[in-house]
Amino acid sequence: MTEKREDSTMKEYTNRLSVSHSLIFECQPGELWQLISEPGSLNKSHPFCKSNDVLKWEKQDHSDRLVYLNGLDYTRKFLTWNEGLGYTLLIGSAGGPQSYVVWEINSKERDKSELTITVYPYLLANLPLLIAYIPHIFWVRPRLKKYLNSVLAGYQFHLENGEEVPRNHFGKHPWFS
Repeated sequence: MTEKREDSTMKEYTNRLSVSHSLIFECQPGELWQLISEPGSLNKSHPFCKSNDVLKWEKQDHSDRLVYLNGLDYTRKFLTWNEGLGYTLLIGSAGGPQSYVVWEINSKERDKSELTITVYPYLLANLPLLIAYIPHIFWVRPRLKKYLNSVLAGYQFHLENGEEVPRNHFGKHPWFS
């Protein structure tokens, strides 16, 4: 019974219009996993992050708090944790609508890895898909693409330079800066 409830809950999120973006990294998948799974990693790698505090970081239970530069305060609750491969999570304001996010690592050619982030946003989720499609394509998607590009580039910056990514380093974002 629990599995069916979990499947229907995931379907609620994955039936939404999504936005995905990928970037190739010059490192082994294990190194990329260490980077994205480190507690508080967004402090070093996320260009729109004001703070990223761990709420719980145990073997099968991970959650943290992400405060964006504009003060937007979100909690990330990790749903799945696949060591070395990625994770899924819900993100949103406490008690508010949640977006479903998938982080996936894929091995590429020698010493290269690909990180893909897919967001199933809560924005427009209450609208029928046919009605949501146009605002998604022309308003949500371009903004989320810019956001995901900046987040992935932030991880790449941190990996290549060994230092914290400067805030708004890849430009300001209307939703998070």
